[in-house]
Amino acid sequence: MRPVDLVLDRLEGISPKGESCQALCPAHDDHEPSLSIAEGEDGRVLITCFAGCKTEDVVAALGLEMKDLFERRNGHRKEFRSTPTKTAATVQPCNLENYADAKGLPVEFLQRQGLRDQKYQGQPAVRIPYRGTDGTEEAVRFRIALEKSEEDDNRFRWRTGSKARLYGLWRLESIRKAGSVVLVEGESDAQTLWYHRIPALGVPGVNNWKAEFAAHLEGIERIYAVIEPDQGGDTLRQKLAASSIRDRLRVVDLGEHKDASGLYLCDPEHFEENLNRSLADAVPLSELEGQEAEEKARQAWAECEELAHEPDILERFARELARSGVAGESRVAKLLYLAVTSRFLGRPVSVAVKGPSSGGKSYLTERVLGFFPESSFYALTAMSEHALAYSDEPLTHRFLVIYEAAGMNSDFQTYLIRSLLSEGKVRYKTVEKTSEGMKPRLIERAGPTGLLITTTLTRLHPENETRMLSLAVTDTRQQTSDIMAALASEDGGDSPGLGAWHSLQEWLAAAEHRVVVPYAEELAATIPPVAVRLRRDFGALLNLIRAHAILHQASRERNSDGRIIATLEDYALVRELVADLVSEGVEATVPATVRETVEMVERLRDETEEDVTIAALAEELKLDKSAAWRRARSAMDRGYLENKEERKGRPAKLVVADALPDDMEILPAPERLQGCTVASDSEGVKTNNLSVAADTEGEKEFFSTPSGKAATVQPREEFVL
Repeated sequence: MRPVDLVLDRLEGISPKGESCQALCPAHDDHEPSLSIAEGEDGRVLITCFAGCKTEDVVAALGLEMKDLFERRNGHRKEFRSTPTKTAATVQPCNLENYADAKGLPVEFLQRQGLRDQKYQGQPAVRIPYRGTDGTEEAVRFRIALEKSEEDDNRFRWRTGSKARLYGLWRLESIRKAGSVVLVEGESDAQTLWYHRIPALGVPGVNNWKAEFAAHLEGIERIYAVIEPDQGGDTLRQKLAASSIRDRLRVVDLGEHKDASGLYLCDPEHFEENLNRSLADAVPLSELEGQEAEEKARQAWAECEELAHEPDILERFARELARSGVAGESRVAKLLYLAVTSRFLGRPVSVAVKGPSSGGKSYLTERVLGFFPESSFYALTAMSEHALAYSDEPLTHRFLVIYEAAGMNSDFQTYLIRSLLSEGKVRYKTVEKTSEGMKPRLIERAGPTGLLITTTLTRLHPENETRMLSLAVTDTRQQTSDIMAALASEDGGDSPGLGAWHSLQEWLAAAEHRVVVPYAEELAATIPPVAVRLRRDFGALLNLIRAHAILHQASRERNSDGRIIATLEDYALVRELVADLVSEGVEATVPATVRETVEMVERLRDETEEDVTIAALAEELKLDKSAAWRRARSAMDRGYLENKEERKGRPAKLVVADALPDDMEILPAPERLQGCTVASDSEGVKTNNLSVAADTEGEKEFFSTPSGKAATVQPREEFVL
């Protein structure tokens, strides 16, 4: 059988489309065919899920392996083996008798669970039925080998049309009565526990856990999870931690044993005693994560202590970014760094980086993100309409990064993005086909989550534009010259040591995130309420101040509750970065590039008494035509220019429309807030010169955590602007 036929034989909802086929994706709850299948020239299978599922996950959901998608290099069709790649003399056939012997379970007991012998592609296999809550068979998985092969796990195959689900759902009623359940990986571990009358459910492979499985566990007070000590176990734990059961989850440590079956086979006589001891010692997931976070933070602090005490971390970041070969764009880079740091807050500050094609916006964004650990963000080069709702990727306190997001304009996608920006999470209700008919389902992606996109658009959807900070990369000839000079450098710049920067963010993840802005009320009173949009922009301004204080918390004071006290220095540095952006957003100020463009059009028209073309404008501004057109488009979007040429494909005829307004100061100078110093909230203040060390002579020094612990520190000079 050709590899492509092997794949098609296991799919549902297949329909031809040109030289390829479309089908329902088995790796997520698909309602409209989103999976594309084609055969390459070399005989391999090309699989693409437009909902964002990874090819590896699709293949696993089909019960196949990646190597099944390829032909052999000598041109012969791949021979699909149903047993591990060992010599025939050492491989036991996978039948029920051998399976029962390998697991130490009676054949009769396994038969009562529905297991039986069956041939799979002509080879012996054990047929394992998956029954639903009503006892009817809903899926079948075949075990075709007793042991893993040396290369990979080749033991299981799903029956065509079967979809992954929890193993043991027909036992849910008795599990709910017991009030507890043990989650294990695979069918044999679940069978071992059932044999000893222990309520359990099996997850059929770490990559097959779905968020919707959690609905089956509603009402069960205690959920124990046996996490195997390998990469697969880490993957399963991450998926469970991102699900709605995380607060009821307790992690079971079986010591030297890999799984429940291994614990049983090692000492069958004392299995229940040993297991019960492990269950009693199980640690709540939240507590375990806290312990791990503390240890990770201690290690991170040792690596980032010097950087954390830097008086101006953003300035040092800009210097190191420039030394690495990034030309200019210091302000944009600083704002990007500060925005991604705001992910620790309840409302992260989302950003759109705008610029012409090849303007360097995506390159700059990539380089800035290089100063963060990968756990801080989730980057995509494209995203289908429903991917944000159906993806399993955790987004809590992370940034979703989408490069070149010019196509993010469908109504549904705009709605999801707006939900993410406004509520910090995604809530999407849909209807799905189940064994009990069509049922409603609420899909919720937990946040808070920030959004960072790069785009060539001058304006996004109006509902999203006002919810994001818009940053424009420089389009001047001088910037182009600087970039080319950086590229021409023999060594491409010095690669900065990113270890301390990653450690800084890892330490901050476990540090204090609560911030007091003592001058917030006076700041609000001094900002003129000239536009409704300021209601959102003021919140973003405060969160940038908070993010700056969090970043510099090693040199900030604390109040009696352990909260970081933002200084006027935090406001001054943030104001320097965003003052004109806030003013431009409420149209109290015209961007310098727009003002220059409009004034140039007015001057050229006065001199020539003719409408101005883009070519003429570009020549006078010393820009290329694409950059000049972007500036003109931005001015037209704001109503300051008009294109009198209505015919498509004809040169523009630019004229001045609305008069340019005088600039208005929106954000007050820091001097106007001089009376609101840190001293106004000084009761119980603790300064924060953080370090991590052992107890010394009755004084304990430790890092600050989100729980609000205050650090024992030495006093420092108070900042006075």
